[in-house]
Amino acid sequence: MDTPSIPAETPENQENQGSRQLQQMQQQGLLSPANRAALEPVAERFGVAITPHMAGRIDLQNPADPVAAQFVPDARELRLQTGELSDPIGDHRHMPVKGIIHRYPDRVLFTPVHVCPVYCRFCFRREDVGSQPLLSEAELAAALDYIRQDPGIWEVILSGGDPLVLSPRRLQQLLTELRTIDHVKVIRIHTRVPVVSPERVTAELIDVLRTAQPLYIVLHTNHVQEFDEQAVRTCHALADAGLPLLSQTVLLKDINDSADTLETLFRFLIENRIRPYYLHHADQARGTAHFRTTLAEGQAITDELRGRISGLCQPQYVIDIPGGHGKSPAGSNWVSASGNGYRIRDYTGSEHYFADNTAEEVTQTRAKA
Repeated sequence: MDTPSIPAETPENQENQGSRQLQQMQQQGLLSPANRAALEPVAERFGVAITPHMAGRIDLQNPADPVAAQFVPDARELRLQTGELSDPIGDHRHMPVKGIIHRYPDRVLFTPVHVCPVYCRFCFRREDVGSQPLLSEAELAAALDYIRQDPGIWEVILSGGDPLVLSPRRLQQLLTELRTIDHVKVIRIHTRVPVVSPERVTAELIDVLRTAQPLYIVLHTNHVQEFDEQAVRTCHALADAGLPLLSQTVLLKDINDSADTLETLFRFLIENRIRPYYLHHADQARGTAHFRTTLAEGQAITDELRGRISGLCQPQYVIDIPGGHGKSPAGSNWVSASGNGYRIRDYTGSEHYFADNTAEEVTQTRAKA
C-alpha cells in the first residue's frame, strides 16, 4: 500500500527536521545566519516547511512580504498569550476515533494524513500536524468503519494535513472506499497543494479526483501573490475536469487585513473559476497573536467589501467558537427589529424601514378596507 509522496519521518528525523528546514530557508535567502540560530527554538516546537515553488513567490526585497509572513517562522511564535489554546477549535473533543472529527451531524472531517507541503505559521492544528505522517492500517480501517456505521453522514471532508500529498494510487483507494458507502453523497478535499506545490497535480491525480465526483476542492489561499502562471494553469485543469473549486481564506494582520487586498484576491479567484467560500477569523492557536485582527476590524473590512464587489466574490466571514462549538457567522448585523418591522442597512450605511407583511396579512388588510 502506498505511503504519502513525501518521506515518512522517524522520531530522530522529526527532531532534526526543523533545523533542516531552517537551513534550507537560509540557502534560499529567506533567513540570515543570525535569524536562523534565533529561530531554532521555534522549529523545535512547531513544524516548519516551505516548498521551493512557494519560496519563489517571495519578494526578498520586501521585509513585509505577505508570502514570507505566512511560511517563514518568527520568534514571536514563542510568545504565548492568555486565551490561546493547543486545540483552539476543539477538534479533540469531537474525535470518536483517530482520524475522524465529527462535530456536525451530517458530515465528518477525515484526516488520513497529518503532514503538509508547507506549514502555515498561524495554523490551528500547528501542534498536531507532522507528528504522524499517515494513519496506520488499523486506524484507517477504524475511521472508515465509523463512517460506514453512521447513516447520518452525508458528506466527508478530507483534510489533515493535506490530502493531496498522498500518491494518486493511495488517494484513489481512499476515495473508492468512501464511494462504496451509500449514504456518503458528497466528498470535499481541503488543500493548499494546487498553489503551493502545483507540480503534484498530475493528469493521473486529476483522473482520480474526477472519477470520485461529486467532489469539491476547497483551496486555502490568503493572498493573490501566492499564484503564478503554473498555479493558475493547475486550477484551470481541475476546473476543466468538472471539479468545482471553492476557496477559504484566513484574515491575517499585516497580510490581507484590508478591503483592497481582499478585493484583489476575491476578484482574481472568481476570474479563475474559484468561488470564495469562507473568510475565517484567525483562531486562537498558541503563538499566533501577531496574526490576529479584532472581530470588529474583520467586520469593518467585510462591511466595506459588501458595496465594492459582486456577491459572487464575497465569502462568508466566520469564526470557529473556541472549545469546539463550531463555526458561526461573524459579520455585522445588517437587519434589526424595529417596531412592527425591521431596519435594514444598505451597502452605503444608510438605513431603511421594511414592513414584513405576509401574503395573508396583506389579504386581510385589503378585505377590511
